[in-house]
Amino acid sequence: MSGQDTSEVGHGHGHGHGHGHSRSRTVAGLLSRVGHAIRPHSHDTADKTDQALEASSKGMRVLAVSFAALMATALVQSVIVAVSGSIALLGDTLHNFADALTALPLAIAFSLGRRAATRRFTYGYGRAEDLAGIVIVLLIAASAALAGYEAVVRLMHPQDVEALGWVAAAGVIGFLGNEAVARYRIKVGREIGSAALVADGLHARTDGFTSLAVLLGAGGAALGFPIADPIVGLAITAAICFVLRDAAREIYHRLMDAVDPRLVEQAESILSGVPGVKGVGSVRLRWIGHALRAEVDIQVSDRLSLVEAHAVAVAAEHRLIHDLPRLTAATVHADPDGSDGIDHHAVLATHR
Repeated sequence: MSGQDTSEVGHGHGHGHGHGHSRSRTVAGLLSRVGHAIRPHSHDTADKTDQALEASSKGMRVLAVSFAALMATALVQSVIVAVSGSIALLGDTLHNFADALTALPLAIAFSLGRRAATRRFTYGYGRAEDLAGIVIVLLIAASAALAGYEAVVRLMHPQDVEALGWVAAAGVIGFLGNEAVARYRIKVGREIGSAALVADGLHARTDGFTSLAVLLGAGGAALGFPIADPIVGLAITAAICFVLRDAAREIYHRLMDAVDPRLVEQAESILSGVPGVKGVGSVRLRWIGHALRAEVDIQVSDRLSLVEAHAVAVAAEHRLIHDLPRLTAATVHADPDGSDGIDHHAVLATHR
């Protein structure tokens, strides 16, 4: 997880905070800030760390429950597949098995994410969720390939579907099981800020509707069109491919450190409202598991001392951690904002 003590990731370089207050008020405020700087946000860090651990615990619970529910659904469907020979139902069953198995890499990722950062993994192990996402994408792709293959084989070698009533019932069971899991995953995923869990919930919801498509295959077979079953199987394969596309895009965004631009705008707004911040420079956010980290640049008055500027940087970090959802740590770099025209980063120009 990325809930390390914010004092370890630092507050950047302090360079000042200036207002037109009287000297006595400035000194009083400075003493207050210095006292806070000496003990930087211990309450915030502890709260955020506790929230992160609780988030992982909730994630583990939802994965265990959803795994059991989907495995039970898929096992019931597999029995009916063996009796009926329905290719549409086979495709849905394979997808439900794959969806149940996605809980395993996510569970491993949540477990790893609770480990403390080390000198090698200095940001912790939260990115294990992204690796789990890759495994999930591969499982979805495998289920699509197998379902499509079976549907094509059945089109080339048609055969009657037996126990149509049971096939229809299995489709309904698949829908109910997936919808229950989808609601649970999405609810908890949004509570703990896990995009992977929310995406997996949306995946389960899509699976529920593909289960209903099995009813179409059973209905077509009942009306004397046995070819309807493999055709619906191909349709289910296409639906799985759409889910695969969305899941792959989600994981790609996480691997590339993409965030919702509205989060950047919110961070900029928060920083602009901090007393002593005269301007906001670059704002960089990244997800590490289901927690956010930030690296930001602010401008402060060039007339302030190092201690005063550091106090402004501390206040900016403090406000960010409080007001930006899922942010567990921030590095704040303060630059002097003077009118002397001096480029304080000139020595770095050739390195940027």
